Amino acid sequence: MSDPWWHPRGSLARDGWDLVVDGALEGWRHTGLKVHDLAAGPAPQLPAADVERMVVPLAGDVRVAWAAGGEQGVVELAGRPSVFAGPADTASFGAGTALALTGTGRVGVAEAVATAPRPLSVLRAADTPVEHRGAGVASRIVHNFGVPGALPAERLIVCEVITPAGNWSSYPPHKHDEATATESRLEEIYYFESELERGRVAPDADPFGMFAAYSSAAGEIDLARLVRTGDVALIPYGYHGPAAAAPGYDLYYLNVMAGPDPERAWRISDDPRHAWVRGAWADDERTAR
Repeated sequence: MSDPWWHPRGSLARDGWDLVVDGALEGWRHTGLKVHDLAAGPAPQLPAADVERMVVPLAGDVRVAWAAGGEQGVVELAGRPSVFAGPADTASFGAGTALALTGTGRVGVAEAVATAPRPLSVLRAADTPVEHRGAGVASRIVHNFGVPGALPAERLIVCEVITPAGNWSSYPPHKHDEATATESRLEEIYYFESELERGRVAPDADPFGMFAAYSSAAGEIDLARLVRTGDVALIPYGYHGPAAAAPGYDLYYLNVMAGPDPERAWRISDDPRHAWVRGAWADDERTAR
């Protein structure tokens, strides 16, 4: 049975891209994501439009030629062997900027509906805020390159999470689908990758993790899926989590968020039935990864 909020690898290939999430998908309004393997050739050009963008090298280096407001230039983004090898250089571009991408590996372009022009901003890998979140078997590493206080944006919030084998992340289950003093309204894209746990050798392995989402008062959603490299989950509303890395396999996801609220803020509400877990982390040791 098809599910509008779940898209396995290859199912969203379009217009020369390996993956396209945008407003052409029914029920999707605020965020977008494109992924392309630059080793197969340059990415299709991205015209100037009422969207802002963040360019994220997933593997390999990326060269970005940009043009906006009569100005143009080129920025070189140093990448990494894979998403599991630490942060990469990232860049943010305001609305009305055209981009052309070339390079040696795979690139992600996060998008959000926006109207404000803005100068190019680059965050180098060495300056990327790295957060060790959770504790015990809920330990994970977050690269906060595209959040308020890091790369600037009008609405776009982007980060990436690495969950070590056998750990849970996106946990406790939480939501961000109401405009309140403690919660913001944000669509969210999860783009997944998985690989063998560091130091393991298993030529015939099939790396995977698991991901779940379920309904809130804002809408009905019911996901419980195995996730592999290239799969995408869309969260328009509802509680989401956990994302669980199977023993033997590390799990990565790129999160792209934006919404209709005027403030660019990530405010969440834990599922009250599971919120106690967060308070218990003070008694756990972090996973040293």
